[in-house]
Amino acid sequence: MRIATTLFLTDETIRPTRLAQELEQRGFDGLYLPEHTHIPASRDTPAPMGEPLPREYGRTLDPFIALGQAAAVTERLRLGTGITLVAQHDPVDLAKQVATLDHLSGGRFTLGVGYGWNVEEAADHGVEWSTRRALVRDRLALMRALWAEEPTAYEGPFGSVRASFAHPKPVRGAPRVLLGGAAGPSCWRRSRPPRTAGCRSVAAGCRRASRRCGAPGRTPAGWASRRWCRARSGPPGEVGALQGAGRAGGGAPTAGGGRGGGAADPGRLRAVPVTWRGPRALAPAYRARPRPSGVRRRVGGAVPQTDPPRWRRA
Repeated sequence: MRIATTLFLTDETIRPTRLAQELEQRGFDGLYLPEHTHIPASRDTPAPMGEPLPREYGRTLDPFIALGQAAAVTERLRLGTGITLVAQHDPVDLAKQVATLDHLSGGRFTLGVGYGWNVEEAADHGVEWSTRRALVRDRLALMRALWAEEPTAYEGPFGSVRASFAHPKPVRGAPRVLLGGAAGPSCWRRSRPPRTAGCRSVAAGCRRASRRCGAPGRTPAGWASRRWCRARSGPPGEVGALQGAGRAGGGAPTAGGGRGGGAADPGRLRAVPVTWRGPRALAPAYRARPRPSGVRRRVGGAVPQTDPPRWRRA
């Protein structure tokens, strides 16, 4: 198991260089830093974790500068953003920052992407809240054009770039990209892979999705069966092994499992449909093969009970 950490680094906390060295010495796999350029004092948007909003939200260090310092004093520690508010960046500048950090760190950078929750903060960057998801997808596509090996032009609904020479390039052609968001119908319906979520957020999001999908014509089973994901072979309890259906750079992003080097073992991955199972709505539908012993009955009862299945690779 590989364990990474995320926290708010501010002007009042430990410095990035010392934190990165301590994490690497203790065997941690990665360091992920959040991003907020500012928090408007007159804010109407409620904080997702409840009020009052912790003071560190308005004091965060720039994650790319902080991670650059961390890269300079470590050799193994993976570095990433958790998350980058892509809609609030100029995509040409952001593509250069990402490529430079990935190049200097030897391919250890992961670009965590999010849509944001603070309407006032986004508005100060000129972001239209209702179109921010489409804007993020468009800017990621523009950035990939700049990361391409050959000069590649891009024309999109929100921006464009001429075929250009843009170096350095990310080590593996493109950095690993993870998309994060609160699990729920809106996130999964409008997102594009790769995507991932932790067990706790998946469970909470699925409970909300269950309530919202209770309306006529929106059954949970019908909603969930249309979503696909990659998952490791194993028991259904491994909700945390959910992985993005797409590949970014040299390997599929993992949510806590997978092999070293950032790329998952292709022999252990397969695409499976998602089935609705209450709080475990996003648990993959594994194919099971019953033991030859078949069905037996409980002692003192007539309820049939099957032996535990043997899990096999797809």
